[in-house]
Amino acid sequence: MTEERLQLGRAGEVAAARYLSGRGWQILERRWKGAGREIDIVAERGGVLALVEVKTRRPGGLAPAALAVDWRKQRQIAAAGAVAALRWPEARELRFDVIGVTWNLDGPEFDHLEDAFRP
Repeated sequence: MTEERLQLGRAGEVAAARYLSGRGWQILERRWKGAGREIDIVAERGGVLALVEVKTRRPGGLAPAALAVDWRKQRQIAAAGAVAALRWPEARELRFDVIGVTWNLDGPEFDHLEDAFRP
């Protein structure tokens, strides 16, 4: 991965965390590792623990960023979910979200897919 793409991805994660915080989510961890997989954001709100995969794109991409979370990545994230459930046992519900971040001239635009998939 090039340095430019890495920086774009990190900026997307920061923007997504701010987006979630502004909607009442408490950010518990960023870049958390569980079951050999890094989860971009772990957030909690009202007893719901969300493992959030962030995909960042520039405008004019061929496909929405969220489509990059294919079945292989979903399986990896779900494995981390089992570890997260043990790490945060107070959560009543565990879900898997995807946030697509597209950088426009006016700043980031978000496509938040809540409960994006079920393992």
